[in-house]
Amino acid sequence: MKLHLRSLPTLRSALLRRLALWMLAASFMAVSFSSFAGVFVSVSIAPPPLPIYAQPIMPGAGYIWTPGYWAYGDGGYFWVPGTWVLAPYVGALWTPGYWGWSNGFYVFNRGYWGRHVGFYGGINYGYGYDGVGYRGGYWNHGRFNYNRNVGYNTNISRVSYNGGRGGLMSRPTAQDQLATRDRHMQPLAAQQQQARMASQNRSMRASVNHGMPAIAATPRAGAFNTQRSASYAPRNNSTQRGMSYNRANSYARPTRSAAGYQGNPRPTSASYRPAARSYQQPRPQGHAQPARGGGNRGARNEKH
Repeated sequence: MKLHLRSLPTLRSALLRRLALWMLAASFMAVSFSSFAGVFVSVSIAPPPLPIYAQPIMPGAGYIWTPGYWAYGDGGYFWVPGTWVLAPYVGALWTPGYWGWSNGFYVFNRGYWGRHVGFYGGINYGYGYDGVGYRGGYWNHGRFNYNRNVGYNTNISRVSYNGGRGGLMSRPTAQDQLATRDRHMQPLAAQQQQARMASQNRSMRASVNHGMPAIAATPRAGAFNTQRSASYAPRNNSTQRGMSYNRANSYARPTRSAAGYQGNPRPTSASYRPAARSYQQPRPQGHAQPARGGGNRGARNEKH
């Protein structure tokens, strides 16, 4: 078989086009994998301590509390206020996102909805999220029962990340890893709106509020004009090692990172005492000690 010299440019162009298409497909696969893994962004500077704030009154039946957290944007770390979110389906529970140390960077593992509360770094976000599972209530035959006794214990650690210098050392349990087989749902549109509005509000930046955001929590997603500053919440005088916020370093350039672990929950205790009836609005309790228990009960009778 003879190959004419005139056909070489055409063959070369075809090979280059094929190579370009292959590289484009590979890049899409990489992006898809990163999104599926739930990794949002990673930076070289640890997030600030968690602020202490009062939980707003629940707006209605079927809402589940999603705690506030530090996110990262062009202006450095910024606070995404905690808020009440309507559960996407019967039996749905929220696993908060968390910052974890991985290969020299602080990686944010995005939160998700599922039938179980998964591993969220051992971070004590308060109001039922005390580092393991969720004790703010449980599903029982299609209804969510609230625990009015959970609150925010001001004497706990305010460390906002897992691993690294000064971070928490919690690790997923065997039960956590078994629960990773559950089907997960990404944050709802309302939660994404909450994060987007926070990123556009300069007062939410840690470099501006020095760890005390002007709006620490909202009764509903996007209701940024209805809640007082975190400085109104009761505070303790204890100091946390490794928790100082360095304003000068808050603008470290973010980098993409490989996936971090997102597990699911350790079984919660059966000693949980729910509210007297379903959907009773809890009162904010700044110093109450969280009750034990919570999660899903009667799940086998629920459909979604």
